[in-house]
Amino acid sequence: MTRARQDRVLGLLLRDGDWVTASALADALGVTPRSIRSYVTAANARVAPGIAVESGPQGYRAGPDAAAALRAGGDAGTPRDRLHTLVRALLDAPDGIDVFETADALHVSPATLDADLARVRGLLGGTELTLERSASRARLRGTEGAQRRLLSKLAHDEMDAGSFDLAALRRTLGEGSVGAQAFGPFKTELVVRLGQLGWFVNEIGIADVVMHIAIAADRTSRDRPLDAVGGGSAVRERPTQTQVAEIIAELSARHLGVQLGSADLQHLATLVLTRVVAPDGHEDAASGTAPSTLDPEVEAAVREVVTAAADEFLVDIAHDDFVSRLALHVQNLLHRAREQAWSRNPLTRSLKSTYPMIFEVAVFIASRLQQRLGIPLPDDEIAYIAMHVGGRLERSRRADQLLTATIVCPGYYDLHELLRSSVDRSLGQAIEVVGVETRVDPDWGAIDTDLVLTTIDPPTTNDRIVRIQPFLTDSDVERVQAAAGRIRRSRRLARLRAELERYFEPSAFLRGLDEAAGEEGVIRALGALLQARGVIDAEYVERTIERERLSSTAFTDALAVPHALEMTASRTAIAIGIAEPSIPWGDGRVQVVALVAFSESDREAFQTVFEQFVEVFSERDSVQRIVRRGIDFNAFLDELVAVIDG
Repeated sequence: MTRARQDRVLGLLLRDGDWVTASALADALGVTPRSIRSYVTAANARVAPGIAVESGPQGYRAGPDAAAALRAGGDAGTPRDRLHTLVRALLDAPDGIDVFETADALHVSPATLDADLARVRGLLGGTELTLERSASRARLRGTEGAQRRLLSKLAHDEMDAGSFDLAALRRTLGEGSVGAQAFGPFKTELVVRLGQLGWFVNEIGIADVVMHIAIAADRTSRDRPLDAVGGGSAVRERPTQTQVAEIIAELSARHLGVQLGSADLQHLATLVLTRVVAPDGHEDAASGTAPSTLDPEVEAAVREVVTAAADEFLVDIAHDDFVSRLALHVQNLLHRAREQAWSRNPLTRSLKSTYPMIFEVAVFIASRLQQRLGIPLPDDEIAYIAMHVGGRLERSRRADQLLTATIVCPGYYDLHELLRSSVDRSLGQAIEVVGVETRVDPDWGAIDTDLVLTTIDPPTTNDRIVRIQPFLTDSDVERVQAAAGRIRRSRRLARLRAELERYFEPSAFLRGLDEAAGEEGVIRALGALLQARGVIDAEYVERTIERERLSSTAFTDALAVPHALEMTASRTAIAIGIAEPSIPWGDGRVQVVALVAFSESDREAFQTVFEQFVEVFSERDSVQRIVRRGIDFNAFLDELVAVIDG
């Protein structure tokens, strides 16, 4: 556990890239600041004389050797390293392992190894594998495909929620593995060859594919080829699939010296075809045939779900091109579900914390698709749907984000026209110039645009007036962009303040959340406070728990926002729970839980309350201030408003 917490500290510091106080780290891990100091000392010892974590008056930040410390093997007996070593031993021994001999080899007691075997059982969920124990022998039972899925699970665990890398693959398969060499020239040539077939390669997805190829090569070299694939488990055979299989066979033989069997090639070709798309979903350049014919049932299901999401969240996504792209993705997702080969998405955490509204729309879509098509959707797959949603909304909302501006530039030949042209060219994506004042004494009070860009000194100054040069400079551009950013943020937070003061329920405030209650217990406790006020009923609480099971609502390292997908509350209200120290939630820990009950009449407020509320709790210093001083509801609201007002 200690090693895992050291890794957690390193991971948080690497992700933030800035100074973090010991108290903030302690809250994130649910330990004391003193424990954080000991973890930092141990992390630095891993790379001595290097520096994994720097210390200073502002706390701690990642040092130049932080990544190396996180990847350092350290003591071979650390729980995770020992667990992975044990799993690899079980996978490599068809007849099982001797428990006492293995304990000696790992330099632990038989009792410790028994505990490790219990942890192995915990890894087997969803893999269709079982761990059998008979006297002194332990053995894994299950198909070769199931054993490979376990290897894939180990590799993902090695990534620590980051992008896939060669080091993680080598740690999973072993340094001497044949497949561990696949990530270099093999991947490069595979991408080139797929491009020659007219396919656009999804780099995030192809990394997972190459991992599966590496595992296949390693297992085949150990005389453990994939079992024959039944007719119902693969996608329909088509010329493109045959071409892809031939490419994989050729590259495996040339780069890895391994002859993959037909079952392996069929399986791997299927994985490739469910992780790449032709440009714009058009015809395959090599064969002139459609790269993937959409199943009418899938397309109809996606269209229905997208329309429902657009109505539920008032977002502009119900477009034919969006439906077609998402339907192709969902069709590929169905194939991956049959193969139980889910795609890893290293952007999941950042998408959830930075774009909670978009992720929420994706969760809604995933929930409805799960009901319609009968497929489970893990967080990484939901994140891919969120990327589709975000791309569509980005096309729709750019114009809505433009701020209006007036240029004040006294007339001298065509100087004001040149300046306007420069502003449009450099800042056209952020502001829209709607007026130009060429008088030396304009009526400043009559200028009502969001920004005023002036080449002369105004009689008064405020946040919306920016002094610029007649010939626009880079520093002018930066100042205008900064002013525009401040105005957007202040408007968002002003709307948030107004909404929160209206929706907070003073009697629905609970400080001292019980860690032992778990997520569902906390949701029920906060839900009971809103039930007592007649805001929601027991069914709403149950639907909130169901939503939490779909995907954790811990959108930041400090805040969880449990809620139901349907907006059926009698009125919109928010119940607040404070945890000090932090409590486990999803894969992390949180200090604030805001159970939000939305009503049908407040749909338009959903985005303001949801997205901007999460934004406030993304700042560590703000969280600490609110949690420490928010001893009751009034104090909590005062601190929250003070943070919003800046």
